[in-house]
Amino acid sequence: MHFQKKNISYFLILISFFCLSCSSVPITGRKQVSFIPESTILNMSFQQYQEFVKTNALSKNQEESNMVKKVGKRIQGAVEQYFAQNNMSHELKDYAWEFNLVESNDVNAWAMPGGKVVVYTGILPVTKDENGLAVVMGHEVAHAVAKHGNERMSQELMTQMGETAVSVALSGKSDMTKQVVSAAYGYGSQYGILLPYSRLHESEADYLGLIFMAMAGYDPHHAVDFWQRMADTKNGETVPEFMSTHPSDDTRIRKIREKIPEAMQYYKKPMEQ
Repeated sequence: MHFQKKNISYFLILISFFCLSCSSVPITGRKQVSFIPESTILNMSFQQYQEFVKTNALSKNQEESNMVKKVGKRIQGAVEQYFAQNNMSHELKDYAWEFNLVESNDVNAWAMPGGKVVVYTGILPVTKDENGLAVVMGHEVAHAVAKHGNERMSQELMTQMGETAVSVALSGKSDMTKQVVSAAYGYGSQYGILLPYSRLHESEADYLGLIFMAMAGYDPHHAVDFWQRMADTKNGETVPEFMSTHPSDDTRIRKIREKIPEAMQYYKKPMEQ
């Protein structure tokens, strides 16, 4: 009876956290769980970003660095415009936007909560021009404004709490039973919760990124070309989609094609392109 009460209490805590911490992703309206205060996330983000900038070399290629900043500013303007039009500007009030190009052969880019965006020089041969860069930066900015970082950390926290509940539920069972069930739980949480949510984040960032780049004056059709070039860089080396944190290339490109007509409704070619 004592074990049952403790077990129930763990699950009540999980349910309480879930109920009290639900919010909606901007634009899509998808419900998400965020346990960690935004102020805490942003403080962590800014500190880690400053440490990264101190220990990594910024590109000395002024033309390429200026292009990253130019595209970033245009994407930022699109985000701020969208949020203002939908009475959500307060969600960006503590953002400190920054766009930097870093010397690295890695074909990568990322964004931290609060608008800190880094592009690696290694991805520029794949982006080719401003249009391809807008695909990348729109995608990364989307991760930030959709608060995927907070959601991801909250999922990890919830998984850890779930593991604790499982341990309590297994008290009194044989060691072999505990090992088998715990292993199954770990596998299930990894491939059933954490990775699929990561794929969901990637698809959501693709979608929001299309809208942001369109609002910034970049034709969303360029996203298909960019992701096809990204697929080509892998030389056919992939992992099964269910074990990947990203959608397969075919899945991603198919979904992007489906969303382009909607994104084109936001597209207005600027006078200067």
